[in-house]
Amino acid sequence: MIRTLVLIGFGGGAGSVLRYLTSVLTNKYFHGAFPLATCIVNIAGCFAIGWLAGTLGRQSDHPDLYALFVTGFCGGYTTFSTFSTENLHLFQSGNSPTAILYIAASILLGLFAVWLGMQVSKI
Repeated sequence: MIRTLVLIGFGGGAGSVLRYLTSVLTNKYFHGAFPLATCIVNIAGCFAIGWLAGTLGRQSDHPDLYALFVTGFCGGYTTFSTFSTENLHLFQSGNSPTAILYIAASILLGLFAVWLGMQVSKI
């Protein structure tokens, strides 16, 4: 149990740092109402979890790798709580079309990215 918690913590820390760096880099070059950094993180995270799930199989097949990468890294990297907060602010500030576009793009591209990740894992 302690080993699993350490693996999840290490992976989560790495995912959180990469998420922050993605935001810094994206926000350096993009300024607008659309929360592009979070969208990039969510789509990339969906791809990563799809690829990892396809590569690792069931959690019981590779418990340490699953804890480190799927639960830890992907859990620390993806940010759907931020996604929800940003959409609420977009709706509240009168940017409903941007919020709807952001929600649709995140969900549809996220589903596609999970599928693509699983397909790539089979190559």
